[in-house]
Amino acid sequence: MYSTPMPIAYEPVLVTEFAQCLRAGFPSPAEDLGGRRIDILERIVIHPAATYALTIRGNSMLEYGIFDHDTVLVDRAIRPRHGHIVVANLDNEFTCKYLWKRNGTLKLKAGNETYPDIVPRDGQELLIWGIVLTSIKQFLI
Repeated sequence: MYSTPMPIAYEPVLVTEFAQCLRAGFPSPAEDLGGRRIDILERIVIHPAATYALTIRGNSMLEYGIFDHDTVLVDRAIRPRHGHIVVANLDNEFTCKYLWKRNGTLKLKAGNETYPDIVPRDGQELLIWGIVLTSIKQFLI
């Protein structure tokens, strides 16, 4: 599913944040785009020492906006709960899925209807390895 986990070497990644929002509909009249420098990772990473970057392989999470070759940032310090996108290890195989947990039932749901839910059976070992914080897409390669 993804390459070897690499801890995030947390050094500031400074970019300019503009004060106004970018419209995705009709363009707005040109305005002053004055901005300030921010650390983009500070906005995303909650626990730097417990955050890893992994590359997704496959298309089982398309409906959640996670595509083949995206890089996901995964936090191992967050307690998993229903509704999180997680990296799970089931019988020593890693996968990225939506965590569905209700009334004592747990499922790992794909974001692609062609993939079945994963429902751990008795005797299978399931570990929620971490919580996906964000998916990074690179449009220019």
